[in-house]
Amino acid sequence: MRTTLVLLPLLMCAVPALAQPAPAQEPAAQLPPELTDPATADRLADTMQGLSQALLDLKVGEVQAALEGRRATPAEKNMTVRDLGRRDDPNFDRNVQRQVAQARPIMRHSMKALSDALPAMMHGLQQASDAIERAAANMPDPTYPRR
Repeated sequence: MRTTLVLLPLLMCAVPALAQPAPAQEPAAQLPPELTDPATADRLADTMQGLSQALLDLKVGEVQAALEGRRATPAEKNMTVRDLGRRDDPNFDRNVQRQVAQARPIMRHSMKALSDALPAMMHGLQQASDAIERAAANMPDPTYPRR
C-alpha cells in the first residue's frame, strides 16, 4: 500500500510529458495527381502520335536540294520526311505508329517510378540543403579584420 502511495504521485508527474505532441514531420512531397494518373500518360502518347505525324509531314525537298547546291524540282518541293522514310522502308508509317504505341506503357511505368522515387529524392535534397546551410554557417566572416 505504501508503494502505491509513493508511485501514484510519480505517475501523475509523468503524465504531462506523455501528453506533449509528437514532433511535426515534414509533409512528404508528392506529384500532382494529374501526373500519376495513367490517363495522363495516354494523353501524352496521343500528343506524341500527333507530333510525330506533323513531323513526318514536314516538307524537306527544298532543303535537300539547297544542301546539294541546286534548285528544287517541282516534285522535290512537295517531298516530306515521310517520303524520305518510305524510300528505305515500305512499312515506315506502320513502324512509326507501332513505336509510338510501344512508348505508352513505358511512359506509364516512368511516371509511376518517378512518383515512387520522389519522396526519397526530396529527402536527399533536404539533407543536402541542410549540409550546405551548416557549411555556410561555419564560413569565416569576410569583414572580420585580419591580424
